[in-house]
Parts: sequence; structure tokens; C-alpha cells
Amino acid sequence: MTNIFELNQINLTIDDKPLLQDINLTVPTGAYLTLTGPSGSGKSTLLRVLATLMTPTSGTIAFNGKPQADYLKTDYRKLVSYCFQQPSLFGDTVRDNLAFPFDIRKIDFDSAQAITALQSVDLPETMLDAKITSLSGGEKQRVALIRNLLFPPQVLLLDEVTTGLDPDTKAIVHQLIESHHHQGITVIAVTHDETEVAQASTLLRLVAGRLEETANAK
Repeated sequence: MTNIFELNQINLTIDDKPLLQDINLTVPTGAYLTLTGPSGSGKSTLLRVLATLMTPTSGTIAFNGKPQADYLKTDYRKLVSYCFQQPSLFGDTVRDNLAFPFDIRKIDFDSAQAITALQSVDLPETMLDAKITSLSGGEKQRVALIRNLLFPPQVLLLDEVTTGLDPDTKAIVHQLIESHHHQGITVIAVTHDETEVAQASTLLRLVAGRLEETANAK
């Protein structure tokens, strides 16, 4: 199996505070890694480094065997997609958000594709023209997630995306993520959810910026 990520001695220090320390990690293509650990231990920081939203102080990251720094960020972020804990929607409507992945690829918006994506997370097609200010937290999270998946990336980075969701919405989100993982997308997910931790196939734990252990949970 090939490796999609290879991290070698990754360190990140900001204002003399070490956020990541000596991180060595190999991620096989198609893996599903669950990242846990105490609050403030560096989990979200590690995801942001993988997403090129933060730059390590030292160390190297290879993506698909090529230095991460060799990629144009606009190209890289089409391949490695980051989902925030608090969904970040923009514009006025759901359509504005689902049109964005088409716009950056200079492709005409496909409303049928967008409606199918909405329906995949149990949202009606009428939601396409809904004002984002009218959406619940769970609806916003689902819209943000399908926006990242309209053109499936190679890697999906999930930063506690199920936090605060009701059980039904959480189940819908899990089903969508699992469906795309089974289609070959590599998933790296940060979570504090005890159920998600218990069900993890591969569990990574960060403590004080260090990768403490790697365990096959099941």
C-alpha cells in the first residue's frame, strides 16, 4: 500500500510555545485515522499543518511522495480538504456555498449535482435557495461538508465536525463520511466523542504536542 502522507520530525513553535513536537507519522492511502487527546494537545494544529493552513517550524511533509511545499496551495487544497469544527458558510444562500467548488474550477454550476448532494445528507432540494442565516447548526455543518465533497478530494480532514450535533444528524454525517471513505478517500478525524473513539479502526493520541501512541482500536 502506498502512503499518502509522510511526516518526518514535524515541530511547530509559536511565541516560544511548542505546539507540535517531533511528530513522525505515515498515513497509508485510503486509511481512516481517528485523532484524540486532551484539549490543547495539538490535534487541530496537526490538521491545519496537513491542510497547509499552518507551516511547521521544522521537519518535512510529503504528500503522494512529493514535498508538500512543492504544490500550489490552490491545487493542494483541492486534494486535501479541511472541515472546520464550526462550519464556515459565506454569501447569502446555500447555493452560494455549493457553487463555490464549481467557481474555483471554472466549471458551470450543476444544480442537479448540488441537489443530489443535499439529499445525500437528508436535506430537501428547496434548501438550495435557503438563506444561510435561517439554517440550524446541524444544517450548516451538513452544507459545509457536502461543499467539500462535491468534487471528492483525496484526503478529508475533519476537525470535530460532529460536535454539538443531535444523534440523527450525527448518524447522517457519519454515513456520508463512511460512504466516501469506502470509495477510497483517506480520512483523518479529530474527535472527543467517546463513541467515535471506541469505533475507530486506527487511533492516534496527541498529548502536549507529541504523538503518544498509535493503536488499532479494532
